[in-house]
Amino acid sequence: MSDVERRRAPRIAPLRADLAPPPAQPASLAALRARPRRPGQASFFYFDPHFQYNAVKVLPGEYFVSNENMSIVTVLGSCIAACLWDSRMQVGGMNHFMLPDSDSSDTSGRYGSYAMELLINEMLKLGARRETMQAKIFGGGQVMHNFTTMNVGERNTDFVKQYLQTERIPLVSEDVLDIYPRKVVYFPATGKAMVKRLAHAHPDSLVAQEAQRGNAATLARATAGGSVDLF
Repeated sequence: MSDVERRRAPRIAPLRADLAPPPAQPASLAALRARPRRPGQASFFYFDPHFQYNAVKVLPGEYFVSNENMSIVTVLGSCIAACLWDSRMQVGGMNHFMLPDSDSSDTSGRYGSYAMELLINEMLKLGARRETMQAKIFGGGQVMHNFTTMNVGERNTDFVKQYLQTERIPLVSEDVLDIYPRKVVYFPATGKAMVKRLAHAHPDSLVAQEAQRGNAATLARATAGGSVDLF
């Protein structure tokens, strides 16, 4: 199916919860660490005592996809993490990219244009379909005052929203922009996401800029795409 045909294809309704396949049995930490690692795939596994789940930490430029009861964790500043979930196959994944696209031949997960296709393709390998995917996005914060002229967080946010719209993947929830770093915990088998806004390192330096730019926090609240659980 061509890109044009795929983007015009009708959306497929999610399965009822009682008809959805059960999550795969969680693997042990030893088993997770022993699995072959694809380029760009996150590989730092640990046990999260807060949520009582095995977890994997996604660093900038990395991604992770799973259908198991585990958590995928990242920390964001101006970067974006897109969390995709297939409601029929109970498959989810997260990426973490730093810039919308590359001006060179560098194709890596640091750039959104590559990171999104990489995440989607890895989900397809586990049986997911683009027509049943939904998205949650996080990050894009103005966490460094000298990034103001570059608008890195805003550029990343605009990119991922446009990408999802083009691919006809519904954006069901977001926590973006503002001035805060964020910790995101994503549960790929259920599509649940939780966010913690972290303390800002230089809050005073942004007061005047916020007033001049219309208060990014107000903008983020006004354009929220759905509820986000905090922890």
